[in-house]
Amino acid sequence: MDIGVNRPKGSLGLAARALAMAEASSYVAMVRFRDAEVARIEASASPMRAMVERSMIVLEIGQEMGLSEQQVNARLAIADRMIERAPRCWVAFTDGRIDASRVREISTGLDRLEREESWTRLDESVLRYATTHTTAEVRAWVKRFVTRVEPEEALDRAEKARADRHVQVTHVEDGMSWLSASLPSHQAVAVMKRLDRAARAPVDPDDSRTLSQRTTDLFVSWLTHGETTDLPTVTGDIAVTIEADVLTGLVDGHAEASDGSWEVPASWILDDLDADETFWHRIITDPVHGNTLAHDYVGRFAPEMLAKAIRFRDGVCRAPGCRVPAERCDLDHREPWPIGATNGSNMWALCRRHHSMKGHGVLRWTLPTGRTVETTTSEHDPRPAPPTILGEGLARMIIEYAAA
Repeated sequence: MDIGVNRPKGSLGLAARALAMAEASSYVAMVRFRDAEVARIEASASPMRAMVERSMIVLEIGQEMGLSEQQVNARLAIADRMIERAPRCWVAFTDGRIDASRVREISTGLDRLEREESWTRLDESVLRYATTHTTAEVRAWVKRFVTRVEPEEALDRAEKARADRHVQVTHVEDGMSWLSASLPSHQAVAVMKRLDRAARAPVDPDDSRTLSQRTTDLFVSWLTHGETTDLPTVTGDIAVTIEADVLTGLVDGHAEASDGSWEVPASWILDDLDADETFWHRIITDPVHGNTLAHDYVGRFAPEMLAKAIRFRDGVCRAPGCRVPAERCDLDHREPWPIGATNGSNMWALCRRHHSMKGHGVLRWTLPTGRTVETTTSEHDPRPAPPTILGEGLARMIIEYAAA
């Protein structure tokens, strides 16, 4: 049976585009069928019968396409939103340049944006990124865009969500339950980092528990007894980016995780700082003389401050599309040591799997097919507006004073 194994690798891109166009065709067909049915019903039926028949349209589409009514409603809502608010992206969808999963993420961003000019900015900005990045990367990009373009509205939503924080238990099968908590992201990360670091501490050789099991047992011990007697107190580093004007209080804004996975109002971070336990690290990552990343260090392994700066800069594994947090990655020399220097320009974060697959590219990955792919850090796009001179100066004073 011929499955096309001898077809050129370029056909992969054609197949992906054909699949995206097929997805778009199904959305277009649903919209056209609904609109035609609505027009027919309104022209021929009484108001009461029209209301009943309109409610049947979604059911009929679902039966024809093998979808539930909820799925049909969701897809129609996405299509309507994209057609009205992001016509460029909708055309790109019908052309097969972006697929349905990316369209869903863009639609989610449009739904959260409240101003018409913000819809236009998203439509104009996201397409170039969405055509060259994975769905997970597009999701993170859109989240950052929403908070940066409409910071006041994002802050209002965050405060309402924080007011609804809660903990709940859901009992499932086999004597197990889920203990869930809805809480601010930076607090959830702090809890998980402490658990993970404690669970990874050296254990008795006879301890056969997995890392997951040790983490869960620590979680139960800390919550039921308030402390654990078999491990020392541990803490975890949490790296966030706070723009200068936000740090100084000149404007409201968000603090963003270095890996781009979450963000919270900056005031929540600043309010939770403990003066006895918190250390400010001013890490300059711009390519200027004398900064942490530009300095050459002796030896193969990066010292602690350089390692933190690289992981903060990269956020995630630098392999295209990989979202493994940089803190769980190796720090790799792009040009192998000792020929290549131990500095920020020659080092990047790579997860263990991609580290083992890596060639010797510098700014690009060259795949076996000869195709080159750009690598980007997690938090650089979309770029925020540059800080004011006053905000930059005050931010430097705050950090230098705290570190003194």
